[in-house]
Amino acid sequence: MASGIFAVLDDIALLMDDVAMAAKVATKKTAGILGDDLAVNAEKATGFLSSREIPVLWAITKGSFINKLIIVPIAIGLNIFWPISIKVILVIGGLYLAYEGMEKIVEFLFHRKKETAKPATQIIQDDPQAEKAKIKSAILTDFILSVEIVIIALGSAAQSSMSVQILSVSVVAIVATVGVYGIVALIVRMDDLGYKLIKKSGEKGVVNTLGVLLVKALPIIIKILAVVGTIALILVAGGIFAHNVGFLHGLFPTIPAMVTEFGLGVLAGLIAVLLMTVVKKMFGKTVKN
Repeated sequence: MASGIFAVLDDIALLMDDVAMAAKVATKKTAGILGDDLAVNAEKATGFLSSREIPVLWAITKGSFINKLIIVPIAIGLNIFWPISIKVILVIGGLYLAYEGMEKIVEFLFHRKKETAKPATQIIQDDPQAEKAKIKSAILTDFILSVEIVIIALGSAAQSSMSVQILSVSVVAIVATVGVYGIVALIVRMDDLGYKLIKKSGEKGVVNTLGVLLVKALPIIIKILAVVGTIALILVAGGIFAHNVGFLHGLFPTIPAMVTEFGLGVLAGLIAVLLMTVVKKMFGKTVKN
């Protein structure tokens, strides 16, 4: 009896060891996507009233967990019974990411409203409808990026047993969500920490200087993340096209892969923006992200 229990425990230990190894490899392979995910979602989770930042971030995080709960079993099932569908889903998701990225660039270049002088504190949003729209957009973008993360993680464990595949992909999905949104939470609370340090220091000394630095750094970081997040959307989209559309793979072998992927993302995004503009004009409807 005892030997049977020890045998089961030994099997569990071996399984966990295989899962840990597969999850480690998958995490390394998805590191680039996780970085893009961080940049995109940090930009989307910022710009709200201080009292709304954590509730908004929590709403996006819950949406991200739900996304993973939907994606992981479907991805595993499709990978077993209908593997070609994985590529189709990825390409459709890539088109959406390219569209979202290029729409921001087109909006900035051609439809930007004239900026009026506003206090620094007014860069925040206090519109409930805008808040809901941004949360919805963030969750949808997270869904697309999560599909890419799960598929890459699944591919890295393709030679392992089914149990190892399921567990390792689940671990990567959880780590991706907790890690990304944990870092985003730290970013969006930078200014609050800065104000607390300023108050605690009596506006004197090194602690005060650090607090002022944190407060002043947040708007700069938000702007940087907005730019990096937009570029990340286009790069991820281009990478999806390059790796999942046969004739695009290795299309320009002498050009660095990142440049090619960015170009593909830009081209696809421009086509998508053009088509959406035509659709809006034809049907007279405003389509929002």
